[in-house]
Amino acid sequence: MEVKPVFAPVLAIPNGTTDITFYVKAFDAIEVMRYSNDDGSIHVSELSINRAIFHLHEAMPNSGRSTPLQVPSTVYIGLFVNDVQAVFDQAIAAGAKVLTPVTDHDYGYRQGEFEDPFGHRWVIQKVI
Repeated sequence: MEVKPVFAPVLAIPNGTTDITFYVKAFDAIEVMRYSNDDGSIHVSELSINRAIFHLHEAMPNSGRSTPLQVPSTVYIGLFVNDVQAVFDQAIAAGAKVLTPVTDHDYGYRQGEFEDPFGHRWVIQKVI
C-alpha cells in the first residue's frame, strides 16, 4: 500500500496533562487515538480537524521536546477555514488568548491569531 505524505505537526504538552478538551471545543476536533500513561495522563493523542491530523505529545524530560510555556516557540500553526471569525470566536470562548484580531490583509488573506492554553500559537485564515 502506498502512503501519501501528510503533514502532521506534533505539539508538546506538559507532563501530567489529562484535559485536552480545548481542541474539541475550539475546533470541533475529533480524538482519533490516545496512548495514556499509568496515571491517566496523556502520552500521545492524535486529533483531526476536518481530516487534518495533528498530535499532542507530552514533553518528556530527555526527549528534547519542550512546551511553548517552557521555551518560546517560533512556530505558528496555520488553519484554513471557511469562516475565520466563527472559528476564531469559538477558540476564544474555549479559552484561547487573542494575539491579533481577525483582519482582512492587503496580501489577500483574512486572518486572526491566538494562543491556546498550552502556549501554541494559531493563525486562523482564508484566502479572500
